[in-house]
Amino acid sequence: MIKNAVKEAEVSVKKVRKILIAQPKPEGLKSPYFDLAKKYNLALDFFPFIVVEGIPAKEFRKQKIDIAAFTAVIFTSRNAIDHFFRICDEMKVTVSQDTKYFCITEAVALYLQKFILYRKRKVFYGADGTNKSLFDVINKHKDNEKFLYPCSEAFDSEITNWLRSHNCGYATPVLYKIVSNDIKEVIGRNYDVICFFTPGGVKSLLENFPAFKQNGTRIGAFGANTFKAAEEAGLVLDIKAPLPQSPSMVSALEKYILSEKKK
Repeated sequence: MIKNAVKEAEVSVKKVRKILIAQPKPEGLKSPYFDLAKKYNLALDFFPFIVVEGIPAKEFRKQKIDIAAFTAVIFTSRNAIDHFFRICDEMKVTVSQDTKYFCITEAVALYLQKFILYRKRKVFYGADGTNKSLFDVINKHKDNEKFLYPCSEAFDSEITNWLRSHNCGYATPVLYKIVSNDIKEVIGRNYDVICFFTPGGVKSLLENFPAFKQNGTRIGAFGANTFKAAEEAGLVLDIKAPLPQSPSMVSALEKYILSEKKK
């Protein structure tokens, strides 16, 4: 009887039925997430762990950064892209057709299509979503460029340290701030998997639940900076993206679900 109970407990831990995506729900009826949920009979919930608040143009002007004086822009998130083009619009700044864009992942690079004619601009992205792969790409162009790194108040110092150590001209315009959302109600629903997409999402979890214990909850993370934040918070990562065989969180989730079924 005891052996059977232990075996059943192990199976219940492995089964993935309820997944929480720490992002807003996709708009419309079509999304790879919805396809995944249908394919594997999953209960999939979406809830943003962070709220992004834009810095108004009046406040940005105090930073005394002339956007038009820079020849390249580094993007590590979609939020950075949204708020870069927002502030350009509010300040009536025309971004040069020759501006180069260096993105942390292909997904971030493709998001630029919302704002620019992608094929007519010069867009580059890291091979595997790490800062190192981003630096490898930037290194090929750094001698002739002056870089903008749009960011939040808590920007990635590893990127600025690299730019500084390689004698690059750069500025870090703070265009938005990240505020933790109230997630107390949603975390109480006992999810099998929680997927994070930003270091801010991990921070939000800890601010809402300072004594959070993983207790068998599988954790997914997207992007090297999110990996780092999760691991520094003491979380065990079971699902990572982007990786060569898992370029998206959806593919990483599917890979994990299939691996668990084989056990």
